[in-house]
Amino acid sequence: MSILAYDLGASSGRAIIGRLNDSKMEVEELHRFPNDPVQIGNRLHWDILRLFHEMKQGLLKAKNQGVDVQSLGIDSWAVDFGLIGENGELLGNPYHYRDSHTDGVMEQVFQEIPKEEIFRKTGIQFLTFNTIFQLAAMKRANHPMLQQAKHFLMIPDLLRYFFTGERYSEFSNATTTQLYNPVQGGWDADLLNQLGISEAWFGKVLPSGSQAGALRTSLCEELGIGRIPVVAVAEHDTSSAVAAVPATDKHFAYLSCGTWSLMGTEVDAPVINDLALKLNFTNEGGAYGTFRLLKNIMGLWILQESKRQWEREGMSASFPELIRMAEGAPAFASLIDPDDPLFLPPGDMPSRIREYCKRTGQAVPEGPGAVVRCILESLALKYKYVLEWTEKLSGHTYGGLHMVGGGIHNILLCQWTANAIGKPVWTGPAEGSAIGNLAVQWISQGVIKDIWEARRLIRDSFGVTMVEPEFGSEWTEAYEKFRELTGLDEQDD
Repeated sequence: MSILAYDLGASSGRAIIGRLNDSKMEVEELHRFPNDPVQIGNRLHWDILRLFHEMKQGLLKAKNQGVDVQSLGIDSWAVDFGLIGENGELLGNPYHYRDSHTDGVMEQVFQEIPKEEIFRKTGIQFLTFNTIFQLAAMKRANHPMLQQAKHFLMIPDLLRYFFTGERYSEFSNATTTQLYNPVQGGWDADLLNQLGISEAWFGKVLPSGSQAGALRTSLCEELGIGRIPVVAVAEHDTSSAVAAVPATDKHFAYLSCGTWSLMGTEVDAPVINDLALKLNFTNEGGAYGTFRLLKNIMGLWILQESKRQWEREGMSASFPELIRMAEGAPAFASLIDPDDPLFLPPGDMPSRIREYCKRTGQAVPEGPGAVVRCILESLALKYKYVLEWTEKLSGHTYGGLHMVGGGIHNILLCQWTANAIGKPVWTGPAEGSAIGNLAVQWISQGVIKDIWEARRLIRDSFGVTMVEPEFGSEWTEAYEKFRELTGLDEQDD
């Protein structure tokens, strides 16, 4: 039986076919397409209609290759959304979370609703681009779409609506809005009213793994295909990635590593307390009623943007070539806090890294090798910091770290992460989000019993590579330097 997973990331989308053969999961990339944001004037948007067009091409390729698709599911990034008007049409291209329209809005909201109250109600970390602040920014700008809106849909909900005509929200992505109350189990009416946002926009929230309709008749006629059932999988891509973590113990730590790095653990109930608020940890919904106690880390975005800048300057080097340059650069010559706001917007990352190092009195990395080494060593040290606090917040100690996502192809980062945390790193699978998407579809159909059987199947199908730490006092010394120069020592007092 073949099923289809759409996995949409910040830079590309994939249509992936999954099959079960001889108790093994097999995946095949059917269609890959770019996901390039579009700058119009001062605003940065997602090209949502192009994404939907490319997703239809995936269905056409499946049909033309004779693949009998039994169901499909969509996972994507969080926080961004579309607004639907009275006639059922999209009112405008969704804003990109890196757009600047939310600059300063978080602090303005705190003047009306205390930070502590928002966290107590939602358990979600504070990031400038969270949905709550995007809506508040539009409200303050008196955006005309707010006058016409009748329905609110997160990105995967919106694309699923394009496919089915059914308007549902899905649990894992709904929780990321900072408007969902996990204790009450629904949208927080008080928060919405305080923001001046209509509660009527926000529809029914489906549990991850729910049936959510079938393809529209008009779409089936357009493409010449049958009415394929659509499953609301764990639609936040990190939730799907965590569903694919091939853990054998109930208590495990994970790192979903790609454009963003997301590190945490799976818990049965949200951890909402003063320490989690102080450390800016989050409690996002997971598959099958679980929660993901985690922290966002800027991730390989900094490296990706650096590579784009060097290409603009005429230097063409692949990621493997950049990694080799980093290996030859001096160790721990300069470090950054990857989560400094300086590194959030697109732009000239190498110059910003040099600016950060000047500001903190460090050696300034000049060549690509030194810059890449600075990025990767800093990420590994930040992972150590976040893992330590994940253990304290969860009350569990982990024997190692499961690492999934495209970042596992960066062997140097995997090794340095193991060195930094002083524990083994278990890597795989690389296509974690897509595989978790497929697993939830199979569970919803009764083909796989539950999430733990799925994790065993994933481990047997794709394997796990263990990266042992190479112990050395230099990593301990570098960690102390990192904590001091990034101000983390002061934060933890």
